[in-house]
Amino acid sequence: MIPPMTPLETLAAWIEEARERGGLEADAMALATATPDARPSVRVVYCRGIDTRGLRFFTNYESRKGTELQRNPHAAVAFHWPVLNRQARVEGPVERLPAAESDAYFHARPRGHQLSAWASAQSRPVANLDVLRRRMVELTAEYEGQTVPRPAYWGGFLIRAAAVELWAQGSNRVHDRVRYELDEEGAWTAARLSP
Repeated sequence: MIPPMTPLETLAAWIEEARERGGLEADAMALATATPDARPSVRVVYCRGIDTRGLRFFTNYESRKGTELQRNPHAAVAFHWPVLNRQARVEGPVERLPAAESDAYFHARPRGHQLSAWASAQSRPVANLDVLRRRMVELTAEYEGQTVPRPAYWGGFLIRAAAVELWAQGSNRVHDRVRYELDEEGAWTAARLSP
């Protein structure tokens, strides 16, 4: 007998299915963070991998989301795929990825994206876009013919999935909604929720 997929395996399959069916930005997720005094903030980032540990995304550690996650290391994300009439939510504690994982992802990015990690002091005020454009020109010249190193302030986070909710649209608003939670032994338990 083939064991049923875990909720994280289902989530990965749904992202791939949305991509195959023409869903734009199928790996885009709304990431919610909060300050230590519980002031929330949300923005869209890209899920850059799912494994048995949880979900990965990458950012500037000194950005608003980066500083909030370091001070209050818990997050929630939501995916929405209109092409599938499905949604998913994931919640859990957050930790930095090892430097080797951040290095590998950074060097797989387009060169312009690597340079922009150096050019942008993410989330901090900038006089205008020309400042960033000039900085990109300077960095392009500085690193011409060289590997662009990953900035120490840029890297990945892992959301260790503690809860996953999968939602599929049904007729007459009778939606299929299941919440999975990890128990103390690391096994998933499931509960069907009213829509």
